[in-house]
Amino acid sequence: MMESVLSEDLYRNPHRLSHCGKTISFNCKRAPGTNDNEGSELIFCSLSFEREGNTFLKAADGAAVISRKRLAHVDIVKCKSVTDAHKRATAPCVLVIKKSEKRSSFQYSLLTLSSSNRLEPCVEFKLPYQMKGAVYILQGPTVLWRHEGGVLYTSPQAEGVRQVPIHFSHCVVGELPLHKGQVFVLGLQKLPEESTSQTLGYFVEDGQVFDGSVILPHLYISITQCILVVAADRVDGVLKCDVVAATSNRQLVYFENGVVKDVCQLPFEQPENIQVVNTGRYGSLFAVSFCEGHVCTIWKETFQIAALWSSVTSIHVDDFLGCGTDQMLLVFKDRVIALEEFLITDLCGISFSHGQDTEAPKTSPPPPENYLLTLKALESRLQSGLTVLQELQREVTVKESVLRQSVKALTDVVSEREPVLTQHEQEGLIALWDSDDESKNEALDDKIHDIPAVSSKPRIDKLWHRTTEGRMVVGVILTTDRSAPVTNVSLSILTDTGQCSRPAVIQTQSQVFWLPAACSSPSSSSSSSFSASTFPEPPAKKSKQHNAISTNDLNACRVAVTAVTKLTPLLNSGRVKCHVMLHYIQTPDAFSFMSNQRPVVLHCGQVALDIQNNLHTELLKTPQLIADEVREDFLSLLAVLDHWVFHIDSPEYSLGDINGWIQKRVGCKKIEVSPQYLLLNSSGPSALMLLNWHQITPFQGELHVHSSQLQMFQFLDSLLAYLPESCSIQPLKGAGEQPTDIKSVNKGGRTSEMLLGEYLVPRLPWKQISKAHHWKC
Repeated sequence: MMESVLSEDLYRNPHRLSHCGKTISFNCKRAPGTNDNEGSELIFCSLSFEREGNTFLKAADGAAVISRKRLAHVDIVKCKSVTDAHKRATAPCVLVIKKSEKRSSFQYSLLTLSSSNRLEPCVEFKLPYQMKGAVYILQGPTVLWRHEGGVLYTSPQAEGVRQVPIHFSHCVVGELPLHKGQVFVLGLQKLPEESTSQTLGYFVEDGQVFDGSVILPHLYISITQCILVVAADRVDGVLKCDVVAATSNRQLVYFENGVVKDVCQLPFEQPENIQVVNTGRYGSLFAVSFCEGHVCTIWKETFQIAALWSSVTSIHVDDFLGCGTDQMLLVFKDRVIALEEFLITDLCGISFSHGQDTEAPKTSPPPPENYLLTLKALESRLQSGLTVLQELQREVTVKESVLRQSVKALTDVVSEREPVLTQHEQEGLIALWDSDDESKNEALDDKIHDIPAVSSKPRIDKLWHRTTEGRMVVGVILTTDRSAPVTNVSLSILTDTGQCSRPAVIQTQSQVFWLPAACSSPSSSSSSSFSASTFPEPPAKKSKQHNAISTNDLNACRVAVTAVTKLTPLLNSGRVKCHVMLHYIQTPDAFSFMSNQRPVVLHCGQVALDIQNNLHTELLKTPQLIADEVREDFLSLLAVLDHWVFHIDSPEYSLGDINGWIQKRVGCKKIEVSPQYLLLNSSGPSALMLLNWHQITPFQGELHVHSSQLQMFQFLDSLLAYLPESCSIQPLKGAGEQPTDIKSVNKGGRTSEMLLGEYLVPRLPWKQISKAHHWKC
């Protein structure tokens, strides 16, 4: 139950941050007590905004004792919400300093606020001096500061205070929105025996040194006050990033890969921080805060000033209204009780204020080029509408002309008059009746295009086969019509040994795979299996004026069908030829009765048994290749390998970059014909594994594993070591020889030997791995 905020003593000039749509205030005060040994404690209060009352209400509060010594002085240095590398989630962090009685040592403590609203110590360190100047709390969490020309930092991973091994004359601190190497320091290093200096960058996490000019040009390092990395990526090992920097020359500069792209003149001096505000479909804003309580917002798209404010205590960006986009919370100073005077806005229609005048914020008049951009946009939309209108008018004119000429021609025929047409009219006429064969064929073709080819058979595009470990895989790629879908698709194999008049039917197991829609290219590949009894609905019929693309191409649907059989019956018969038969049921339309659907058998061709045609030869050599052979190897591999689907759930922490973790395993390569699949090739055909990771939410995902059973257990063991402690794995379905009575797997303290030892126990019906960290059979 949330309560109104009443305590004036608690919220007098607090440190404030935003987290998950709430604003959290931190403050230090004397711990309650009756003796002289009362100490200091850190208190916090979480507030959430209520639209109806247009006010902030208390959602949670708490306290933690920082010092039990009465004479010790405790104060807050800085607070910020950053990503916790261990929990893989964003958490509020607050840095507290505890000064000794003689001011001879300074104890620093970095605390995080957990989801259960408890302050937990994260990093503690002692310094012989007090931090002066800018102090940064960055992702990790990492605390970074400057002292006597050096850059120092600490984090839970650093295990102590460390110093950047490069001496910078000027430096800029920032972080990349990447999974690794996020926190960086840019600076100018003077070269020995030279008058010039070079721009270097240093990643705090791994100590890697890089060329800093890919982020900021050399000339901007010494004048940059603060930066924000908007986007970053690594392409072939080279860092590519978009950066916004505020300089001491009252400029906001936009860089792309270290090159200046746009500049905006700032209205105030001494910028301190840059935040990005995502307003959804209206675009994004850059919110720049300055010393002396000034705030300025700039549109990202036009790089022009949007609004200005003054007398601002702090500015926070979050989804305070829970509407899915960002808003700015501006807290104004010169008030005893915090949040008595505030403004929530996104400058796009959302505005909630308390204690503020209802007048709009001060906005600078848009420059003339803004009007020009608006006029160009309106002109473009108007031109597009006029083009559509002209096309419709031309279509109506053509129809009216055809009707007039048809009526005139019919009147001439009835009156037995010879029609008189100009050369232009003769060229534009379309024959309605013609007895020559060419016109009949054209009319028949038009009829075939307009009427769904219900009676058309699937077209066989490719027939192939592979052999592996005592089994043969036969595959067929066929094209069907979406307007006449087929169901119950399967393959059968008939042997023709020449020794008897009747062919023998070989027992097979069929699978159906969907091929992408853009499959006119021979290198198209399958992405995932699907039910053979369902096909996508036919697309809506287009106007005849858009028939530049063939209707058959629009309605075409490509499917791959595979059949797996044992080699023993075939080898016992000697040299054989196998006839491949396609079985399916074709549905004329959606309203047909089931009694009208009859099974159809289509001869696809024959294959000669060749045990030298091994499976996945090309796939193992060059999985990056996009070719028919690689696609056929990939489909054959999906057909022979057992298939498991696991649902992975992490209720407390985000799962992290599982796909990146898989790709870093030895021998892991991406299959280009189906990029969502990764190939693990340890040694030999029996060690092959196909993996497909689908991220549902940051806390949930599905993992498709195609491999042998032993490999599946080994891979799950490695995966459990990477996943968070509270993570659980739930099998969704089984295939092949997979045990169907596995219920769930919970992360626990097991070793690979425990997993494999219990796997090799005879008759292994898995039930559960409980939180007691042992197997239950």
